[in-house]
Amino acid sequence: MGRLTTHVLDTALGKPAQGLTIELWSIGTETVHVSTHVTNSDGRVDGPILQGEAFKRGTYELRFHAGDYLKAIGQALPDPLFLDIIPIRFGIAEEGGHYHVPLLLSPFGYSTYRGS
Repeated sequence: MGRLTTHVLDTALGKPAQGLTIELWSIGTETVHVSTHVTNSDGRVDGPILQGEAFKRGTYELRFHAGDYLKAIGQALPDPLFLDIIPIRFGIAEEGGHYHVPLLLSPFGYSTYRGS
C-alpha cells in the first residue's frame, strides 16, 4: 500500500519545525485541496498525508506555510518575507510506493528530496 509522508527541519535552529502548517493539493485539470496538517514536536505530521484508496498516480503539491511558522517562533524577518508559502510539486508514479518529501528550511532558503 502506497503512502506519502513528510517532515520539516529548521536548519537555522538545528531542530524539527513544530507547528508548521502543510497543505496537500492534487494538480490536474483542476487544482483540488486534499488535506491540511500541522507538524508535531518531531517536525512530522501524525500519520501519512496520503494513503490507501486515496493514494493514486498523479501530480501533487505540498504547500509549506513557512512564513507563519517563522513569525510564530520569533524569527527576525524582512517585510515582505523572502519565503512565505513554499510549494513543492511532485509526481507519484508508483501506486504502491512510499513517497517521503521532506523540507529543510531556513528563513532564506530551503531544500527537498525524495526520502525513504
